[in-house]
Amino acid sequence: MSFEKRLKWEGCEGGGTELGRLGRSKKKKSERSGDQGKCHTAALHYRPGVFEEGAAGGQTGKVKGRVLADRTTDSVVRESHLRHGGERTKSDELRLGLNRENNSNNMWTVINLPEDSTKPLNPRRPVVPKPGRHRRPMRAPKTEKEKSAKRKRVVLTIFTVVVLLAILATAAFFIKQLIDSKYFFCKRSVRFIPLEQACDGKDDCAEGEDEITCLTSLTVNTTFPVRLMSARHVLQVYSPGSGWRSVCSDGWKQQHTEAACKKLGYTYKPRSSTVPVGDLIQSLKMGPFTAIRNELTSTPIHQATIDRSQCSSGSVVSLSCSDCGQVGSQDRIVGGTDAAIEDWPWQVSLQQGGQHVCGGSLVSPRWVITAAHCFAGSKKELSRWRVVSGRTYMGTLGGSYVDRIILNGEYDPERNDYDIALMRLSSPITVGASHRPVCMSPKAFGLPAGSSMVVTGWGYLEENGKVSPSLQKASVPLVDQAKCSSPAMYGHFITPRMICAGFLQGGVDACQGDSGGPLVHFKSSQWHLVGVVSWGVGCARERRPGVYCSVEEMLNWIHTVMEKNP
Repeated sequence: MSFEKRLKWEGCEGGGTELGRLGRSKKKKSERSGDQGKCHTAALHYRPGVFEEGAAGGQTGKVKGRVLADRTTDSVVRESHLRHGGERTKSDELRLGLNRENNSNNMWTVINLPEDSTKPLNPRRPVVPKPGRHRRPMRAPKTEKEKSAKRKRVVLTIFTVVVLLAILATAAFFIKQLIDSKYFFCKRSVRFIPLEQACDGKDDCAEGEDEITCLTSLTVNTTFPVRLMSARHVLQVYSPGSGWRSVCSDGWKQQHTEAACKKLGYTYKPRSSTVPVGDLIQSLKMGPFTAIRNELTSTPIHQATIDRSQCSSGSVVSLSCSDCGQVGSQDRIVGGTDAAIEDWPWQVSLQQGGQHVCGGSLVSPRWVITAAHCFAGSKKELSRWRVVSGRTYMGTLGGSYVDRIILNGEYDPERNDYDIALMRLSSPITVGASHRPVCMSPKAFGLPAGSSMVVTGWGYLEENGKVSPSLQKASVPLVDQAKCSSPAMYGHFITPRMICAGFLQGGVDACQGDSGGPLVHFKSSQWHLVGVVSWGVGCARERRPGVYCSVEEMLNWIHTVMEKNP
């Protein structure tokens, strides 16, 4: 910063007094007393280090010089060089401090001028940081290239983290699957035991933990007192004194329908209809009959009836206890074609350790029918099993937990006789387009040899082949029981609890992986479960049809299990 001041000096040679003043005032007055001699006036304009002279004693000229400060006396000595002739004037004497005249009337004022310094006149005061938040210094905005590079680094970092987490999760999943397939973890004693030692009848864990969640078996030696008869699903009840009797529709109400279906193990959408006696099969037309009592108490349905020689209404009760059968070695379909689960919504996959083991059939929202041989070896622990439903393509994620597995107590693993089991889901499935129970074939379903059947599953596509990734189906004919048990086929290995289906020339059959799956027949606008895939010699071999456990022969056992485990 620069500044300029005006210096004025007034003095007279001779008598009198002179008052000289130094400053910025616009006007300066001289007061004289006594004799006045020759007077001199000097006007001086200056900046720090540079000054100029105005008029002096009638002469005008310019003087440039350097200002030096005497720090001891605070006097100012000005040194200058005249640009005009070198003649010294009063102004020069003023600046150089050389006025030796004894004229006491002459006065001059000593001033302090700034040093010749590079320091600014008004220096900034140092900023002392105050406690608290401070505004961050502003930075230059980033270029688009820098922003793009930063975005790429962020995306790459996120991608790397996600990939690493996915790898760790996958590794953890497979490690757990491997451990679960080989060992049982005892929670109370905090140790692992070989899976073969779980559910072996011996307590290998503290407090017998390894024997708690195991499958069970049940043998039924009594007659279940309620059943459905023939393709018309005629309701019959049993009493030791009268045997089986068809129930007349006389006085029948919805509450009776619900009670009868509940006895059979069904609670989902029970409904009933009537069938004229004249439309019944010959063995049922002549009775005997029974009718429901007018009042219905807590008495079981089969005990709340009265015998009749004929029905007053001329019709009998037909039951449909669920919304079933409707659609909008041992196991896969050889010679079959791709299928959609919506066409076979009762088909399920039984999996252990994430691996498909067997097929199965939904017969109610909570019950699955399958084969007993699926649980051989170390497959007896309940927590290892999942029931995957509603999928066309084989999947391992999700699935329903199982809280009961009940094998037929008469199952013979050597002959595969009574090869049937029931699994109860921990919670019922939601019935829909891809989840729907199949109807169980009633007693005396009356299917002749050659009737068209359909078998479905994810089993091997060929003998010693691989499991199919998608659901398969194949149509096979029902084989006459006498022919299947002939020496030319299976001989005495065929029991009354078995049926055969397949082509005698081979080519189409169930195979490994299809075990426990359904063999169904379409009749009266519904699909009925006729058999459970059980066994066979090879897959689709000539004169070696597939062998299935007969559902009709197992109805007494099935209904007993479902009633005892609601």
